[in-house]
Parts: sequence; C-alpha cells; structure tokens
Amino acid sequence: MTPVQPAWGLRFWLITLAAVVGILATASLGRWQLSRAAQKQALQALLDQRAALPPLDNQQLRGQGLADTDSAQSLTHRAVQLQGRWLAQHMVYLDNRQMQGRPGFFVLTPLQLEGSDAVVLVQRGWVPRNFQDRKLLPPVQTEPGLVQLAGRIAPPPSRLYEFDSADRSQGSSRIRQNLDLAAFSAETGLALMNLSVLQTGAASEGLQRDWPVIGAGVDKHYGYAFQWFGLSSLIALLYVWFQLVRRLHRPRPRPLA
Repeated sequence: MTPVQPAWGLRFWLITLAAVVGILATASLGRWQLSRAAQKQALQALLDQRAALPPLDNQQLRGQGLADTDSAQSLTHRAVQLQGRWLAQHMVYLDNRQMQGRPGFFVLTPLQLEGSDAVVLVQRGWVPRNFQDRKLLPPVQTEPGLVQLAGRIAPPPSRLYEFDSADRSQGSSRIRQNLDLAAFSAETGLALMNLSVLQTGAASEGLQRDWPVIGAGVDKHYGYAFQWFGLSSLIALLYVWFQLVRRLHRPRPRPLA
C-alpha cells in the first residue's frame, strides 16, 4: 500500500479557509477573555483595598461630597459605622428578590444620620414572602430611637424588568419591583444621599443578611478563556488529522482489470 500525492481541490481550500478563520476567531476571543480577567484582577485589588480601609462615620460620609454618581462609586464597598434614626414610615419591600435560592423581599429603610438632615437608604436584609397572601408582609423590627449601623457602601439593588404601567402605579406602595433613588427622594421629600448602604452582620430584627461575597469574577473569565483556547486547539487538531494526515496516507486506488 503506497501513499499517493493528494489532490488539493476547491473543497480542500474552502475547508482550510474555514479552519483558519475558526482558529483565529476563537483564539482572539480567548485573548479578549484574558484581558478582561486582567481588568477584573485590578478591580478586585481595588475592592480589597477599599474593604481594608477604616470604616467611615457620619461626618466622614457627609464630608465626601456625594452629589454625583462618580463620587458615590469611588466609595463603593467602603465599610461604614453610622448612627441615626430609622424613618420607618418610608420602609419599602422590593419584591422577587432571592437569598440562598429562596424568593422573598429586600427590605429598604431610610436612615437619617444623627446631627444632620442627610438620609441614606439602607438595604437592611431579606425576608421570605407569604405565598398564600402576597400583600401580607413579614414583621420587621425597627427601633424608634438612635441606632448604630455597621455595613458597607453598595450600589442600589439591581433593577428587574417591569412594565411601565406597573412602575407608575406602585409609587406609594410598600411592595415594589424596583426603586430609583432620585424618584424616591422626590416622592418622599427626603434629602437622600446618592448611594445606599448594605447592612452587614448576623441575622436580626427578623432579617437575614447572607449577602453574596464581594468579588470581581476573575475566575469566570479564566474559565471562558480556557474554553475558547480549547476550541481553537480542537479545530486545529481536527483540521490536521482529517485534511493532512489522512490525505497523505490515503491508499492508491487499484487499476481496473
């Protein structure tokens, strides 16, 4: 059995072109995921640095001049130790929020800082919902006097999809799908700061606080990069095997008798 010289026809070159495009595209996506991982590593280092800083108190938080979004974002994940009074009449329950896979409510309550008119919206914790009566809210203990709060500065709760009509109709309801800080400030007349605080610590006041661990998601991008580079290598191996190795070792056809 003698190998023969393969014929490099149009089909061969089309497959070659497709393989080259596939290898280059998947390798490029892998490199892009590595660059994203490098960015996330820098972000993770920044978050860790902020978390290690001493907690901000009332005066320091007010002195940051949090009038715009950029100023608030520069303090994200900074620890805080605040004193103030709950404004329980403005407490809000955000619906369709999960903790450890269970549906329920995020409880948000404004906290007026001691010695100031400034108010910060606090994400106090999570409570389960009542599936028999949707409007029946779980009890949440709210002390009427001066309270001390430990937490960290966090973005407002993520916005879930909702119809426009639902957004307009729930303005005065305690149960809401989403909460916009600017709209809530205008609705209540409170001098809300342009940030929110995520209360930390053990479960208390009828609230659970098993918040997700802060992370930039670096491992996820490394996993995606591995998948793309693996696919690129697979395309290359399949091309070499089926288009080169097998062609070069294809047996010579026998002449007809």
